[in-house]
Amino acid sequence: MELGQDELERILAQLQASGRYRVLRRFDPPSLYHTPDGRALKRGVFLDVETTGLNPQTDEIIEIGMVPFDYGPDGRIFSVHESFSRLRDPGRPIPAEVAALTGITDEMVAGQSITAAELETFLSDTVLIVAHNAAFDRRFAERLCGVFAHFAWACSWCEIPWAEEGFVEGTKLVHLAAASGFFYDRHRAEHDCRAGIEMLSRRLPSSGRRGLEMLLESARAPRWRVRAVGAPFELRECLKRRGYRWDAGDNGRPKAWWIDVAQSALEVEKEFLCREIYGRDELDIEAQRIDAFDRYSERC
Repeated sequence: MELGQDELERILAQLQASGRYRVLRRFDPPSLYHTPDGRALKRGVFLDVETTGLNPQTDEIIEIGMVPFDYGPDGRIFSVHESFSRLRDPGRPIPAEVAALTGITDEMVAGQSITAAELETFLSDTVLIVAHNAAFDRRFAERLCGVFAHFAWACSWCEIPWAEEGFVEGTKLVHLAAASGFFYDRHRAEHDCRAGIEMLSRRLPSSGRRGLEMLLESARAPRWRVRAVGAPFELRECLKRRGYRWDAGDNGRPKAWWIDVAQSALEVEKEFLCREIYGRDELDIEAQRIDAFDRYSERC
């Protein structure tokens, strides 16, 4: 016998009240979070790509999903619009582990393509592109089409302090969703985008601020990329512990460890390098200003 919705809700309430069960609801994406109130809104796009691998120089996009949404300066999300969801033939067999993870097969992508013209048309009103790991998605997207280089980007994975807000079980979208009480069909681009928008729409448990509000604040603030050129090899672990990442110089830059810091932390970071890495009281440390138009791009 099939239970009615009211009976299901009663059972779920009892399970949750027992303290012995965690109930996850299937996510039903809304098309409207807040009713427009006449104020000027901007258009954001949540983007996700599925690829043949992790290297944006050698691997290929096999699916791209983009979901547009309107937002206000306070981080409220209003309407969510029709998505752009397309498969793409990578020109070679999809690795078995990728097909198993995404459900995307060679037969599904055979002969499928995505043109620059349709991407440019779809993104014509866009102000901001959001991705949950923009350092990955932006590099693949820009290689696919140059139009992606002209937008401001923000990363919902690293620009929102999820752990500080109580999400201690992981910061992948699937973990954030589970901690928020819902599940969805993951590892397909459009589904990930809609789940990401849902997380941005919610108020965070600790601060009470909306996820998008916090993300916009971060995206608007410039960073400074500090490069430790010529740092001694034996001090690499010290740099890694502090959050530095390695740049192998693939784009003609000198090989170097680097980190992005806020304006308020720039002088502190330079002092750390002088004292702990180079062993000098004063040294001209390279620092490059990075804003949302350049952040996460291969250009940086």
